[in-house]
This record gives sequence, structure tokens and C-alpha cells, in this order.
Amino acid sequence: MGFADDHLIPLVDEGLGNSAYLLDLGDGRALAMDASRDLRALHQAAGRRRLSVAFAADTHLHADFLSGAVQLAHDHGAAVLASAAGHRAFDHQGLTDGDEVDLGGLTLRALATPGHTDEHLSFLLLDGSHELGVFTGGSLIVNSAARTDLLGKERTDELARAQYRSLKRLTALPDEVAVWPTHGAGSFCSAPPGTERTTTIGAQKQANPLLAAPDEDAFVRQLVASLGTYPAYFDRLAETNRRGPTILTTAPLLPALSTAQIRALLAAGGHVVDVRPAADFAAGHIPGALSIPLREQFATWLGWLLPDTAPLAFVTGDNQDLSEIVWQAYKIGYERLAGRLAGGMSAWLADGGQQNTTDYVPADQAGNAPVLDIRQSAEHTAGHIPGALHIELGDLTDRAADAPAGAIVHCGHGERAMTAASLLERAGRNDLTVLDGGPDQYAAAHGLHLADGTENARS
Repeated sequence: MGFADDHLIPLVDEGLGNSAYLLDLGDGRALAMDASRDLRALHQAAGRRRLSVAFAADTHLHADFLSGAVQLAHDHGAAVLASAAGHRAFDHQGLTDGDEVDLGGLTLRALATPGHTDEHLSFLLLDGSHELGVFTGGSLIVNSAARTDLLGKERTDELARAQYRSLKRLTALPDEVAVWPTHGAGSFCSAPPGTERTTTIGAQKQANPLLAAPDEDAFVRQLVASLGTYPAYFDRLAETNRRGPTILTTAPLLPALSTAQIRALLAAGGHVVDVRPAADFAAGHIPGALSIPLREQFATWLGWLLPDTAPLAFVTGDNQDLSEIVWQAYKIGYERLAGRLAGGMSAWLADGGQQNTTDYVPADQAGNAPVLDIRQSAEHTAGHIPGALHIELGDLTDRAADAPAGAIVHCGHGERAMTAASLLERAGRNDLTVLDGGPDQYAAAHGLHLADGTENARS
């Protein structure tokens, strides 16, 4: 067994596509790297090993989740380690390039690796002079590098050039050095799909297509061309992380709300989010409710489609985990959670509430209506129904008028498509059908071949 097997515990957030790490220092203490505000998995891992978190390090001012470092300082007395260039407004040890922190037998060395953000640090872990591994955050990631457009389009190329130099610096490390990135598959910080979340310097020299770019200009063109859209809430969290998220002294809860309280919340400009499975929402939902099924990607779509400034109430189904709703919301800075509808839709209907329904059909029951594809551009380009109109889900609120009358709305499985239909319903569109399935099923049922690229597609 290697060092990582014995001492390093990856904590993967499949929904956001990120990894935090808990490093067992061997003396009852631990280092937490890039921990999110949702500390449930970290606390469980620390508890199993009877560890107290002595250090909480952040590689950069995260845009996709709120850091748990301030909370760990409060709960464990952890020393917060972060870039001095981040100008964080709370107690921390500000580090610059080359600074070292004694972890008690091991050493953590800060490496300036700007690109994803200006103040980005990687952390090289050493045992004496032996380089064990490097926490690369949003710099070098498995088979890619993190996006460079989070600070504005006007700085994208500049930061991509900084990312090029940072990757060159990291790949000068010995081939056997482990690479422990924060961003991974599923992250909108531009991680490619795949199952591997950690790697080595040598493996990346062989497999990372960006490292095969012949020069800096080619690297920049290749990286920038790979950048898709990202959730709207990304533009808010870096500053919240700079100031420091609010410390929580008790676990947040979702109180029960009456039907009258739900009506009052809607009248006051709040939002109702229905977290039940897509089929349940289709069968009957509160008019104006937004369908975001509770699953690993819940936080992404909550943060993309709704503001963090209005109160939110939730419609839940039987046996759904209320704490999962709360923590997914809180880790992206959504704290105005009014509560949940007590008794669910049955209580709503019993009190005279109206409900809307949405047609939700399998591919073999879908007619020959116009097709609206609301997947990400990369998914659409990889294979789509010929003639489908493509509007990404994140753009749909602003482009509701472009949705064809009587359209069949689809994504990969049905969940995002139901979200899209609920958005369009809020815009007054009640003539849509949602496909229970994806383009493969539709094509098979209708004797079609999927198109790729922009062939036969409208956008």
C-alpha cells in the first residue's frame, strides 16, 4: 500500500464533481484540503479515525462551493492555510510561493499556480525532501486543466496563458508524484468526463491532451475552445469565500409550512421548488413550482436557475432526505430556506389548492412534434435528434419565447427536461410534453439516426 492508501482520504462530491481530501497526519490530527461547507462526509471520515482537523487549506477562492475552512477553524480550532493574494477577510495564514508549513513530520509547500484564479496555490506534500504528491485544486486536473474564464471574458486568454505556465511548472515534478485535484468529472470548472479523479505527473504527461499542445498559443486555443457555460451562482461565491461564509452553530433545518404559508410566500415573491421525482411532479404540482428533482446535481440547478435573495419553500415526497436539501443549498450559499410543505401535495389539494399536470411520455408514445433539446452544448453536439432546436437549460428563462409550440422537451433521462418544462410553464407555456428518456430512445422508437456536430440542428 502507498502513502495515499494509508493516509489520504478523498471525499468526492459527485454532484458538483469535486474532491476534498482528509490527510491523516498520524498523530490524531488531520489536514483538510478544499473542504466544502457541507462537512458531513469529512466529519464521518475524521470520526472513524478519531482525528481532529488541525489544518484547513484552500487552493483558491472557490466559485462552485462555499469553503468549509472557516467552519473547521470554529469547530476544531484548525489553522486556515490560503493564498495571501486572496486577501481573505478572516483569520488565516497567508502563504506565498515557496512558503512551507510544518504539519508535524510532513511539510506542505505552497506553489503559485495562477490560471483558474489569480491567487491559486497548489500544495506540494513532502516527507523530508521526498515529494509525495501535489494538491492541484483547479490547476492541473485529470486529462485537462480548469477553466480560465471565471474572472470575465476579457481576462480568459491572459489567465489561460498563466495556466499554461502553471502546468509547465507542475509537470516539472517527478513522474511518480501523485496529483490530487479538486475539480473532477462532473465539475463545471471544465473537467472532462471519466472515472479517474486522481493521477500522477507521469500519467498526465502521457494522457493529458492539453500537455500535448506544441506551444503556448496552441494550448490557449485548445483550452478556451473547450469552455462551456457554467452555473450563474459561480459569479457570487468567490467573494463570499473571500469574506468567509457564515459560521453555523447548529445544523440548519427545514420547518414544516402550512398551505397558507406557502401561498403567502408565493405572494411575497418567494419560490416553490418541487424536489420529487420527475414523474411525481408531472402527475400534479403547485402552479408555478420549479421542478428540480433531489439528486446529486440538485445544487447545480438550484444555483443556476433561482436567485439566492428570495425565500424558498420545498415540496417533498415520502422518505426524501430533508437534510440533503438543506446541505446542498447551504454549500452554494442558499440560506433563505423557509421550509417544506407539511403533508405534501395531498395537504395542498385537501386545502383547495389547484394543481397542474405535465405530459411525461416514453419515446414510443412521443408524437412527431417539434423537439426541444435543453442539454449542454457538448452533449447536443455529440449526438442529437435531427432538426431539434437546442437551447441550454440555463438559457431557457431568457429564451422561453423561442420554444416551439407543442414541443417535446428532452434531456438525457428526463429530470432536466422536467425542470425546463416547469420553467416554461412559469412563463405561460402549458402545451409541452416531456420525454421520459433521452435522444437515443427517441431515435430508436422513430427509426432515426442521431446527428452530430451542428448537422440538421437549429440553435
